[in-house]
Amino acid sequence: MAKKYIIKKQSSSLEANTFEKKNFLINYEEQLNPAQYEAVSAVEGSYLVIAGAGSGKTKTLVYRVARLIELGYNPTSILLLTFTRKAAKEMMDRASILLDNRCSKINGGTFHSFANITLRKYAKAVGLENGFTILDQSDSEDVINLIRSQLNLGHLKKRFPNKSTIYNVLSLSVNTGRAVESILEEDLPHFVEYTNKFLDIQKVYQSYKRKNNLLDYDDLLVYLKNFLFDNSAATKSFLNSINFVMVDEYQDTNKLQAEIIQGLAQSKNNVMVVGDDSQSIYSFRGANFKNIMEFPKLFPDTKIIKLEENYRSTQEILNFANHIIEQAVEKYPKFLYTKKVGGELPGIISAANQNMQSRFITERILELREEGVPLNEIAVLFRSSYHSFDLEIELNKANIPYQKFGGMKFIETAHIKDVLAFLRVASNPNDFVSWYRILLLHEGIGPKKAQQIIDAINLGRISISINPEHALAKKADDKIFNLFNLLHELHTKNQLPADKAELVIKYYEPIFVSKYDDFNKRKKDLEIFINIAEKYKSLESFLTDMALDPPQDSVADVEATDKEKEILTLSTIHSAKGLEWHSVFIIHAADGFFPSSQSFEKLETLEEERRLMYVASTRAKQNLYVCYPMQIFDRYQGFTIAKPSRFIEGIDEHTAEIWLLEEE
Repeated sequence: MAKKYIIKKQSSSLEANTFEKKNFLINYEEQLNPAQYEAVSAVEGSYLVIAGAGSGKTKTLVYRVARLIELGYNPTSILLLTFTRKAAKEMMDRASILLDNRCSKINGGTFHSFANITLRKYAKAVGLENGFTILDQSDSEDVINLIRSQLNLGHLKKRFPNKSTIYNVLSLSVNTGRAVESILEEDLPHFVEYTNKFLDIQKVYQSYKRKNNLLDYDDLLVYLKNFLFDNSAATKSFLNSINFVMVDEYQDTNKLQAEIIQGLAQSKNNVMVVGDDSQSIYSFRGANFKNIMEFPKLFPDTKIIKLEENYRSTQEILNFANHIIEQAVEKYPKFLYTKKVGGELPGIISAANQNMQSRFITERILELREEGVPLNEIAVLFRSSYHSFDLEIELNKANIPYQKFGGMKFIETAHIKDVLAFLRVASNPNDFVSWYRILLLHEGIGPKKAQQIIDAINLGRISISINPEHALAKKADDKIFNLFNLLHELHTKNQLPADKAELVIKYYEPIFVSKYDDFNKRKKDLEIFINIAEKYKSLESFLTDMALDPPQDSVADVEATDKEKEILTLSTIHSAKGLEWHSVFIIHAADGFFPSSQSFEKLETLEEERRLMYVASTRAKQNLYVCYPMQIFDRYQGFTIAKPSRFIEGIDEHTAEIWLLEEE
């Protein structure tokens, strides 16, 4: 008879009651504040760490990794999911420096990289061939383009959307669980009639990938989620190997990612997610605010820990941010505080108009620089890319170098370059670079024909100085005739720049609508272009200012600038999240602009705008200036009175200081 030997079940908890504090290499209690220490000391169970802006969430995650390893857990049983490879690497590097190289052995990475490793390891169980190929976004778009042409969709009577638009719709549907139909209805109503065609493409695209052993980015997450819930022996073995799941920036997860986290934690329920509901601002990418709010429902015994001590900003700035977010309808209540002293009240600056707002910011930046604040410690933040267009012109006049993030520089957007090309030719008929750009916009005119027309202009055979009825041969087609007719009028008539711009945009509109799927989003830029032109009396001065980058005086100046690396930051708030500056300007804080008028229809979208204002204000360390123009000029409505953003309206004098600007 065989002899039985029973291996006693080891308690998985090696907590500090059996692990003397003196055995830790790191003095966690001394190096962390009480809330951070509570989160770092947490071992088994589910935890939601609400980490207010600037409260040291990365430090908290890093110290928890180190402590779990010090407690004796196998590093490979710790999973840390982040949104960027850079964030994962930074945390693992910091943990390794803090403790030792064991920290680099944890399972750390983005959702997609983790899914890739897991699916390759368990390919057979998932029903994949081990050597599957991953399509990146441009590969996926190319496959969709192939399907688009095979289905003959480019030859419909009305334009069919391009490959990137189709890809974005299909991807958003997978990540959010929203039907393709509802995405088209809400986001791209001008393509609703093609709903069935989108669904056809989706079907062919899925079958093409399966047949060719291909996975796109979304498939990685879909296959991983299905694997986690399929209850197979392989799944059980895999889940058994993970002791702890940790997730950074949980407020940015979408529906699919939240389900993956649920699947990963189902076996041992040891999950800690870290995030800030007040910084959930990426719904346009599919992020779901409800994920962080409903986490305690998914994991019923969740302990909520709040990190409220801020290490970035003065208390005056935090009071302003607290005021904005305490009005939020749905939130985890928190109060940001700091031990930093010596701050000034944020300023709320009402300018007579947009240009005065721009001139104030330019002057104040120059003053701050004289006070010893370098340009790279100053940022101007805005809700939408076009809000900075007027400011960009003033900065260039003052020779202040800047970099713009999130949205292109006004002058670099393709549609603005198109419109400018018409005006440049009207001003200088020998501007052949602009001629080439204009001609290629027209269907049926390729590089060869464009060059023939340019040669004819160069040789003086045709000219915009002469009425096209006399200047063009009878056989010239309507396209060429209409173009020369427009340019002749622009060149010979003595009109204001705004009138000329309006003529160009009227002519350009059908080209614009056929060239860009997202023309409805870009349309605002064309209105802004006319508004900017209104300030000018001559086309020449307008074009000079629009050639934004002033010529450098000498190579020595260029080298000096490079060495200084002193460049102002202009950024959309979305692109500024996670960053910080000594002094921050928030511009166009007027109702209808920030919050944007499109957000008024739904409470959810309006609340996301509030969170954007909170994110923007918590980027500032020392100075915060919130500016808005009191009058907004619109070519069709004239001057309209703007109200301050509802988020700052009626703010009391102890929270912010009102500034009134006057002309000298």
